Amino acid sequence: MQAALASSFSPSAPAPAPAPASREAWQVLDDPAEWPAFGRALDDGPPAAAGWESQVAVEGMHCATCSLAIEEALQRVPGVREVQVNAASRRARVRWSAAQTRPSQWFEAAEAAGYRLVPAVDSSARERRARELRLALWRWLVAGFCMMQVMMYAYPAYIAEPGEMTADAAQLLRWASWVLTLPVLFFSCGPFFRSAWRDLRHGRIGMDLPVAFGIAIAFAVSSAATFDGEGVLGREVYFDSLTMFVFFLLTGRWLEARLRDRTAGSLEAVLNRLPDSVERLGADGAWARVSVRRLAAGDVVRVRPGEAFPADGVLLDGGTSTDEALLTGESRPVPRARGERVLAGSHNLSSTVQVRIVSVGEGTRFAQIVRLMENAALGKPRWALLADRIARPFLVLVLASAVGAAAVWWQVDPGRALMVAVAVLIATCPCALSLATPAAMLASAGALARGGVLTANLQALEALAAVDTVVFDKTGTLTGDTPRLDRVYCRQGLRPGDALEIGAALGAHSLHPGARALVAAWQAQFRAPPAWEVAEPTESAGLGLEARMRRSPDDAGGWRRVRLGAAGHCGVAPLEIEAPQVHLADEQGWLASFVLAEELRPDAAAAVAALEAEGITVRLLSGDRDGAAREIAAQAGIAFAQGGCTPEDKLDVLWRLQAEGRQVAMVGDGLNDGPSIARANASFAFGHAVPLSRARADFVVPGDALSAIPRTIAQARRTVRVVRQNLAWAASYNALCVPLAVAGWLPAWLAGLGMAASSLVVVLNAARLAARQPESAGA
Repeated sequence: MQAALASSFSPSAPAPAPAPASREAWQVLDDPAEWPAFGRALDDGPPAAAGWESQVAVEGMHCATCSLAIEEALQRVPGVREVQVNAASRRARVRWSAAQTRPSQWFEAAEAAGYRLVPAVDSSARERRARELRLALWRWLVAGFCMMQVMMYAYPAYIAEPGEMTADAAQLLRWASWVLTLPVLFFSCGPFFRSAWRDLRHGRIGMDLPVAFGIAIAFAVSSAATFDGEGVLGREVYFDSLTMFVFFLLTGRWLEARLRDRTAGSLEAVLNRLPDSVERLGADGAWARVSVRRLAAGDVVRVRPGEAFPADGVLLDGGTSTDEALLTGESRPVPRARGERVLAGSHNLSSTVQVRIVSVGEGTRFAQIVRLMENAALGKPRWALLADRIARPFLVLVLASAVGAAAVWWQVDPGRALMVAVAVLIATCPCALSLATPAAMLASAGALARGGVLTANLQALEALAAVDTVVFDKTGTLTGDTPRLDRVYCRQGLRPGDALEIGAALGAHSLHPGARALVAAWQAQFRAPPAWEVAEPTESAGLGLEARMRRSPDDAGGWRRVRLGAAGHCGVAPLEIEAPQVHLADEQGWLASFVLAEELRPDAAAAVAALEAEGITVRLLSGDRDGAAREIAAQAGIAFAQGGCTPEDKLDVLWRLQAEGRQVAMVGDGLNDGPSIARANASFAFGHAVPLSRARADFVVPGDALSAIPRTIAQARRTVRVVRQNLAWAASYNALCVPLAVAGWLPAWLAGLGMAASSLVVVLNAARLAARQPESAGA
């Protein structure tokens, strides 16, 4: 299937109408078995009738108006529910109903609008983009060579005194310039004319339309003067200005494409981390190489040094070190011993190992990270949406201004009038305005991803920059992911080991740090799993677990209802100790209390100090006892702490802070943090956060470094500053150049240089965000 797609979606294929080969490739994608490769089901039920969200790359788009055209074309397809296209990342997210449409239908709709869609997983995407960049380089080289030759032929006309050059010599130089301009017009300018023709065929106004008109008018005026020097358009030729303009414009676009490819390439780097195939142990004991998509939980695979792990699994033999920088934020190699877990997308560094697969596909942390980054690459911040909305009306205004300027100047000099119109068309193209926000946001999201912070919502960068209050959860956020079991108090007649076994059996059904502490303590003492059976486990957010349990089918006591969690949830009185506690109770009452020891993360105090140094108020809200919460807060240097908080209490505190006019960021990792994370102006899911917190958070920190919080806020503030600089530059450039062009003081070549430089300045300014990560907001 990949080979068929690669040939069908090749950029060298004709674009105007879908070829039969393309339809055949799209029909391959109509097979429901292919849909999970570039999307996910949104509903439960048969795949052929479910709702789907698909990720595709878009070829042939250059600007914000292109993204609007694609969205409009796909939304007209019955069954397509929602479309989001990002001009900077050139990716689209399509939500559609399999009961009403198939991918081939909306692929064909995009093709009919003049754009090609490619599944996000298409392995040839990078090769195609490399070919496009090479072709763009050739266009630039041809334009540069012809520009230099044309300027050489134009030079004598600029310096010759009257009578020094005969009319025949001057005409010969003009003819030579005309011939050398033809390769520029028909080869180097090809993308501009194709894009403009596509827009005209579909009744649209795109950003390449003014450029194409300007190039065509300049060539027509110069050709008329070359063939008929006594005509109405006069004797002036502008081949040097035309070729210089094209050269400058192609220079800017080529550099812009390179920079955009570098700063927004994090998503593709993530997608390409999984290997295409892996060695799997067969039933006959032989190793055979199979596609990663054919792996299932329980398979045993062999991974050699330098290869990536294809799925989440457990090492069966030996040990190695892994590169988990993208997945956990840990930049150093991580040692992994036999029995330890390895993650899909991380790289094996040291030795050949055998791995038993535990999770594949959507169940891996790698898949969750990919989904977050895909959402980030497709998000449209408020400023970008504003630029999209004004792009088309602005282009209409550009064309109207050019026509008006030409009409005014026609009374003075018809030839000059057309060149003034060309300068207006070129100078006012809003390319820089459309790139100002998405270029900066994507560059920043890429930098954060390389530093171990995943951006799930680009809009949140703007909100995070305005944050003046950060609220931390305690357990698993300020403290380590898993507390240590310190002491066990039991009902008379119950041994501590037996109580721990019951708590670990029930705790295995929760991701809460207290439950994980019991499981870890049991596993550290006994390699075998707890012998208790657990039925109908349910978890109450912020309170605890409840289930029916029995020792074995032969247990004379039969099933009994057991609760694990907070004192109130278990109906018991807490111990008079200022330490985190987890309680266990059955139908007869109190069974046991587990006292946990929490350790503050090593960089917690430094992170809090960094936030406060930037004028940010830090608070702690915890479901744990008030004394334990205040003790941890004191160690971290947090002045405001409140314990005993239910999820409703945390939400109420956030409501009150926001009612006071504060901009609040929430940092949490537990199920009870979900409502607060959703309510906060900006939010972080920290460490091994539960899925609900990850789904609602704006940023996800897979590692365990709290320093990522002030670093991300600093990056957000820098991003907003860069966006404002870009918008100010783009607006100032247009405000300055339009009057100059209308007055006839801005030649076409200088307008082209300004337009190319304007877009390049915006992208270069945005690229600074990807160059380094500040350690403080003031960096």
